[in-house]
Amino acid sequence: MLRGNQTWWFENRPVIIGAATVVGPDEGDGPLAADFDLVHPELDMQQKSWEKAERLLLEQATDFAIQNARIDKDQLQFYVGGDLMNQIISNTFAARALGVPYIGVFGACSTSMETLAIASMMVNSNSADYALAGTCSHNCTAEKQFRYPTEYGSQKPPTAQYTVTGAGAAVIAASGDGPVVECATIGKIVDLGIKDPFNMGAAMAPAAVDTIQSHFNDTGRTPKDYDLIVTGDLASVGHPIATELLMRDGVPMDQTVFNDCGLMVYDISRQKVQAGGSGCGCSAVVTYGHLLKRIAKGELKRVLVVATGALLSPLSFQQGESIPCIAHAVAISGKE
Repeated sequence: MLRGNQTWWFENRPVIIGAATVVGPDEGDGPLAADFDLVHPELDMQQKSWEKAERLLLEQATDFAIQNARIDKDQLQFYVGGDLMNQIISNTFAARALGVPYIGVFGACSTSMETLAIASMMVNSNSADYALAGTCSHNCTAEKQFRYPTEYGSQKPPTAQYTVTGAGAAVIAASGDGPVVECATIGKIVDLGIKDPFNMGAAMAPAAVDTIQSHFNDTGRTPKDYDLIVTGDLASVGHPIATELLMRDGVPMDQTVFNDCGLMVYDISRQKVQAGGSGCGCSAVVTYGHLLKRIAKGELKRVLVVATGALLSPLSFQQGESIPCIAHAVAISGKE
């Protein structure tokens, strides 16, 4: 049901019965390495192109998620997925291999929570018994498409972020063991005129703030209702901006732990990842790997994941357009 203006409230409490994450070597060298299902030691993953490597990440993550859910693949009714590649090709080809009805979506780096929200809504409304949500990114595919190929070796400014090589997927069901998807707040486009594709954090921060405030307005909740609130990939530039904007607007974020997936997935003091992580895989691998495990252990009772996305394309950037941004928030809690 709709609560407020932007929030889907899942009164039937759909459950994440299985999730999985597959990452590359840099993520495997980070502080969350133990929480991933599979770490590839090489970026190419023995594939003939970076795009094929990204597709492999997603194919493996979806297979592992189904296995972890302890269901057969033919029990899935729908797959909801998206990524950063032209015409979301990583998901299109992965869905071809999966062989289930497919809904492709694009929310840039917010896709992880966009797909989870849609899959949960389908299960909550009895439109599916089992739905799969998934997304992925690869450092070398995203850099080649949106900025410069990594082989070019171009210098990047301190505001630039490092696209996560990883994929995450989750199976949503009407019942079973696992964390509950309580609600989802669907974001609006926010565009403050930033045109620099090397400064995504600053561009996306206002969208994260808008969605967080909308979530609290719609649900009547406050930051203290969450053990943890994480943004998707604002990193070391955007996350302080979001924090300052929220505090300026009187949102008491000091009542909770406020963090960012782009700061959690890497050790930015040690790893060469510029301002921190970004990409569809960033919030996906942190949520489906690290956060769900902490919920399962009882370390976290309720979290709000606010996945952020910069909705530019190479074409719009080349034509001098600014960067429209969005954020989608999903509340996940331990099953009572």
